[in-house]
Amino acid sequence: MRESGTSEPEILLAARAVIAEGPVWDAKTGGLWWIDIPRGEVHLLDPSTGNDRRWVVGQPVGCLALTREGDVLLALRDGLSVTSRGFAETPVLWPLPGEPDGNRPNDGCVDSSGRFWIGTMDIEERRVAGSLYRVDLRTKPPEIVRTLAGVTVSNGIDWSPEDDRMYFADSPTGRVDVLDWDPGSGTASNRRPFATLPSDAGLPDGLCVDAEAHVWVALWGGGAVRRYRPDGTLEREVKLPVTKVTSCAFGGRELDELFITTASSGLNEAQLAAQPDAGAIFRYLPGCRGRQPNLAAVNVENWPR
Repeated sequence: MRESGTSEPEILLAARAVIAEGPVWDAKTGGLWWIDIPRGEVHLLDPSTGNDRRWVVGQPVGCLALTREGDVLLALRDGLSVTSRGFAETPVLWPLPGEPDGNRPNDGCVDSSGRFWIGTMDIEERRVAGSLYRVDLRTKPPEIVRTLAGVTVSNGIDWSPEDDRMYFADSPTGRVDVLDWDPGSGTASNRRPFATLPSDAGLPDGLCVDAEAHVWVALWGGGAVRRYRPDGTLEREVKLPVTKVTSCAFGGRELDELFITTASSGLNEAQLAAQPDAGAIFRYLPGCRGRQPNLAAVNVENWPR
């Protein structure tokens, strides 16, 4: 494992994204998947060369996951899609039941059993209309269950290395919550605060849990990523030269690189001039390792090819 070689994150890709989000490391290709939500773009970045491939899927995309079969699972505005890595077509196969008009997926993650967890939000952020869903695509028909309602902006889903804790953030609460997790049944219970951010620190956005059970949290409006110990105390804060930090994920050959996504959304001309790197993808060497992302389990007989 490499020791941290820089005192601050470096720009990996000057993407100028509106809202770069959903980073997922792909060990098969040695690349980083990420999305630009409002542009409806899916990207695959090669950190070794800086080459960034782009596909436009025709509608806002809230998050993605890789499947055990080698495909890509997308949570689009209108529902779920499974597509090959060539993105020849992205048909919506399964809508999220009961989602009101004006909502879209916003963040997601795959648990150890291959179930895809997806949070939603009101696009205008004016209503407490979001939910958290558990999606099992091994069954026919797929099992899509609303596990939590009354969410404003669903974010930051991941699990502890021991697979006994689930982390979740509803961003406007200013808090990351932790729940007791049963991987067998796929149920989370006893929701309680894990870390509460000061009002001037920004809002918790995407998060990931490293191999040492520490929780890394991106701070929307806070210009930083924070690392919290398993007891919820702050271990470090990593500052970035942009205010809107959206998510983070480990990757690299040894899983010792932290990739950080950011946004330019909502910044005025003066703010954009002061933050020319807004919307970039950053890389930071944290001196610790992450974990391989879980792969979604999909019964391929459930969807047309």
